[in-house]
Amino acid sequence: MIFSIRPQTPFDPQGIFSLMKKIFEMGAWCFDLLSAKHLESFKKLKSLTNDEDLIGLCHLELESGASFLGKPLHQFESKVISTLIKNIIPPDLTWNLFPAHASQEVFTQKEIDRITFDPLRFDKALASFNPQETPSLLLGERYGDWLLGMGRSDLLREMILRVRGKGFIPIFSGQWATFVLPKAKHLDVAAYAIPINQKWSLFDLTKACDIIKKFEKPVISLNPLANGKLLKKPEEAFSFLFDELKIYSAITEVASEKEAQRIFEVLKKFPSLIPFRKT
Repeated sequence: MIFSIRPQTPFDPQGIFSLMKKIFEMGAWCFDLLSAKHLESFKKLKSLTNDEDLIGLCHLELESGASFLGKPLHQFESKVISTLIKNIIPPDLTWNLFPAHASQEVFTQKEIDRITFDPLRFDKALASFNPQETPSLLLGERYGDWLLGMGRSDLLREMILRVRGKGFIPIFSGQWATFVLPKAKHLDVAAYAIPINQKWSLFDLTKACDIIKKFEKPVISLNPLANGKLLKKPEEAFSFLFDELKIYSAITEVASEKEAQRIFEVLKKFPSLIPFRKT
């Protein structure tokens, strides 16, 4: 179980550290470090505890390594979204995924072919992390899906190769489970993190479950408690993920000590999720 600290006041350094420390004392050993503030809190906790088993999972958005005509690809985000809406997004999901999108301009195939890997900018982003402190990196986020959606998995391979060359273990993160897993299964990563819970999984929950059951590499569930909707019945949620789908791990958002206590109560019913801890 990987704990993602989301305190009541977003990105409050003291709130993040305080909750992280309390959850660690309950028995947690792995944390999702989704921001620089989370990484700072993790380093502080590790220095205080000297616990060799304590692990952090940092995030690296792949937009940092993609450029179009010499400019960062995120500067063309509206155009990227229009291209995806036209080519792969189911019409009934367009409004939910991109509610504020209005642009009609799309990339031509020639323009897509001109998107390139930017090693200097990518290395600069990668330099924020240390494989000795946080050996695993969560790569992808929305741009992982988007590059796959434009058929540029070759750029993902270059970035993953770069990450491995720096001594990190890459984990691919995507949002659209039924699209991402088949498209990205050839990537040289250790695992795949995708949103999966009893409520939903883009684009199709039933199809996603079938793919996960047959998938050859470890799968990590993002948002296992469906934005808190399943917080009142976490045992049922975790049973679905670990017993039925046989996923490898889950990144669970925690906003308070009370929520963490509730999750730990349920974890006691899943012995395989309780790691051996040195005393």
